[in-house]
Amino acid sequence: MPLNPTDLFDIRSLLSEEERAVQDAVARFTDEKVIPIIGDAFDQGRFPKELVPEIAAMGLLGSSLPEQYGCAGLNAVSYGLICQELERGDSGIRSFVSVQSSLCMYPIYAYGSEEQRQRYLPGMAKGEIIGCFGLTEPHGGSDPANMKTTAKKDGGDWVINGAKMWITNGNLAQIAIVWAQTDDGIQGFIVPTDTKGFAAQEIHKKMSLRASVTSALFFDNVRIPDSQRLPNVKGLKGPLGCLTQARYGITWGPIGAAQACLTEVVNYTKERILFGRPVSATQAVQIKMAEMARRITLAQLLSLQLGRLKDAGTMQPTQVSLAKWNNVRMAIDIAREARDILGGSGITTEYCPIRHALNLESVITYEGTETVHQLVVGRELTGINAF
Repeated sequence: MPLNPTDLFDIRSLLSEEERAVQDAVARFTDEKVIPIIGDAFDQGRFPKELVPEIAAMGLLGSSLPEQYGCAGLNAVSYGLICQELERGDSGIRSFVSVQSSLCMYPIYAYGSEEQRQRYLPGMAKGEIIGCFGLTEPHGGSDPANMKTTAKKDGGDWVINGAKMWITNGNLAQIAIVWAQTDDGIQGFIVPTDTKGFAAQEIHKKMSLRASVTSALFFDNVRIPDSQRLPNVKGLKGPLGCLTQARYGITWGPIGAAQACLTEVVNYTKERILFGRPVSATQAVQIKMAEMARRITLAQLLSLQLGRLKDAGTMQPTQVSLAKWNNVRMAIDIAREARDILGGSGITTEYCPIRHALNLESVITYEGTETVHQLVVGRELTGINAF
């Protein structure tokens, strides 16, 4: 039997029956619903909101959270496979699910009160309440301790002032998870987006993540009751804990993008005839495709082991940084190489590599730049903080 070109080491055989079922279901959704429309959505700069009800119905929102809150209760590897298959379609679709699941539902579950969990999580799992995550600010995202947004206590309320930037889902959201400096350190707040003084402005003219909503958030004396504060965390531990959850999913997502690019190249080069033979018959192209397969295989093994560590409760943030750095770099290099092999055809969105390459320019930056993750690993090796 020939090997699967996008799974040369048969990683699939290491998955449980439930994990394979999850992967198959999301793969079908991506093939049938995402891929047929995503090129046009990217061209139009439009997030395909019509997909959200089916995404929710499949249990993909907050999939790792407990069933008591209307969630699927899946393990970490299953969540990773969801991210992989969705990003095989487009990073924008995976980003929507990542933000809703890891950056909005997770902090409510991990840091919120039971009343907050019951109030928000079931509706978020159904896609009836969309969230966004307000951490990054206009002056820079790699130093969250230098946060300028403030929340001041005023009787039984909090008054929030400041701005957030590059916020996925910002103009879709009914709630924003907002992190702000208080007199007692950084704290998180659930801010309904219809609160007086809150404004979201969609960011246009993007050349990346075009099939995704990206916004700037503004807070002008936004007043919310203390019941909207996340009570069970203070300091940077809160937002960084959310980022670790999101980064974990991101280690899987780019594998799907890279697989899509390799599949496109394998098929295209069999049909493209130059100098009397298929392009796939040339040594140079075979070497490039072999290199793609090698790097995808290493990334698959890295993320699978990371998922097993997460499910065992032993995953460390440095391990997530190493996998995010490696796997996004892998995918962006493959997307660029695939675009080159496709020649002139590679610059159109009729083929996926240019779209994935452009999207991955964002993925390699958000949730910690490549340099930040390299320094996290360096700090682990040396014990010295070089930030």
